[in-house]
Amino acid sequence: MPATRFHGSSTSCRIVHVVSLFSLVATHADLDLETVATLSAGAADIAATVSLPAIPLATCNRLEIYAEVPSSDRSLEDCRAELLDVVAASSGLDRSLVEGSFRVLQEEDAVRHLFEVGAGLDSAVIGEREIAGQVRRSLAQARHEGSTSGNLTKLFETATRAAKDVGKRTALGSRGRSIVSVALDIAGDTRGDGEQFYRGASAVLIGTGSYAGTSLNQLVERGVKDIGVFSGSGRAEEFVAGRGAHARALRMEELSAAISSADVLIGCSGGNRRITAREIRTLAGLPAQSGTSAAAEGAAPRKLTVIDLALSHDFDPDIAEIPGVDLITLESVRIAAPTEADESVEEARAVVSDAVEGYLAHRRERTADDAIVALRRHTQEVLDAEMAKVRKHHGCTAATEEVEFAVRKIVQRLLHTPTVRARELAAEGRTDDYVSSLENLYGISVDARSSQREGPVRRRRPEEFSAAELAHMAAYLRQVPAGGFCKHHQPGDFAVDRLPAAIVALAGPEAEEPRGSASAGWASKAS
Repeated sequence: MPATRFHGSSTSCRIVHVVSLFSLVATHADLDLETVATLSAGAADIAATVSLPAIPLATCNRLEIYAEVPSSDRSLEDCRAELLDVVAASSGLDRSLVEGSFRVLQEEDAVRHLFEVGAGLDSAVIGEREIAGQVRRSLAQARHEGSTSGNLTKLFETATRAAKDVGKRTALGSRGRSIVSVALDIAGDTRGDGEQFYRGASAVLIGTGSYAGTSLNQLVERGVKDIGVFSGSGRAEEFVAGRGAHARALRMEELSAAISSADVLIGCSGGNRRITAREIRTLAGLPAQSGTSAAAEGAAPRKLTVIDLALSHDFDPDIAEIPGVDLITLESVRIAAPTEADESVEEARAVVSDAVEGYLAHRRERTADDAIVALRRHTQEVLDAEMAKVRKHHGCTAATEEVEFAVRKIVQRLLHTPTVRARELAAEGRTDDYVSSLENLYGISVDARSSQREGPVRRRRPEEFSAAELAHMAAYLRQVPAGGFCKHHQPGDFAVDRLPAAIVALAGPEAEEPRGSASAGWASKAS
């Protein structure tokens, strides 16, 4: 339901509807993945650049921006144009091309779309679970940058909970399908041995992002024992540190040997540079031409399966022309993704629909808040004015206080039913009727609040914590595994600046020698 602006005098009530929530949507369903990748360039900077509350959601096959019209002074078209200008500037694409690439969804349509996206119902691989984490991380990034609002935060949090419900309550969620799992299925089928192929295979991962983590888990589940991880930014050691003995970090001088013996090479770094066919031949020790080396001697060429999971491509497409090399891309996954059974999809859609209706009902109820506040403020002002007259004539006596107490109790009882009815009418989408009644009966004017950006999360300094907070942190640290981030995570899961060891000194003797690292980084986002 659109947010509502109310303006009125003692004799009239003017109600102005403002479409507050909207989204710009560009996905694999409407565009080729190359265009989506180009649009997504600089997606992380979009929300911080615009003046309105906004959360970008950029994945391997979509760029979506959820935003709010912040006040009645701005129109939906004005806010849409601001976002499109930023996307055009960050992507380098022509403004008209950018505009034609996005669909605009408003209010309930935008809400339902986000919930379906988070549940994996709009993915190239129906039911994939990775997207739910991407929705959650998009909100976290927006909150860190201060580009979200209370309404957008609530929207993304509810969508994330709905995705979890789909995972728990439906057959669609229990399958655990993902883009990575489908890509690995294709690779196994291409090699002809299916799942058996992986049990004796070796693999090299390039990249340390979320897809790299999922790829590593999938490879381990399939029985791959030899997994090397390389990161051009030097994060490979940190990446593998918290993942047991399943993988090893590769240095640059080790990369060629690892690739030359690998059966599977997975790229998920999303860097600015692509690995060329010539580089693959050199790194993997493959022949420069099909008529040389093993091929010339009648032997089958060495086989290498390359999986490119980066939206911006980690590998040049021409590596598919190298003898013995099979290239699997996101487009391959989209084409080959298995079709889910109608029954499991309908189960998931039912869960999503219930979540959407629950969210919208709550949102409609919230539209009554401004009217309820206006009614209570009006009543309080009348009561205060009358009690001021009583005190003026009778003084601040015990009897006066008893009268005031009794009158306030009566007012509270009288306001109970109008408050309940306000929420009931709002849930039915009839907030306008309620506001009109307030205007016609009491001359009360209701002004809705504007939507404001929340501001960036600020890291607290040690001196800003109370002694009790510091003591609690120190006690918590005793539960931390040696070298770990907290009792719920493993080393390497996070790269967070710890608060100085002054916490230990300020918290007292019981904080000394915690069983873990020297400070309480887990509390660094408290505010």
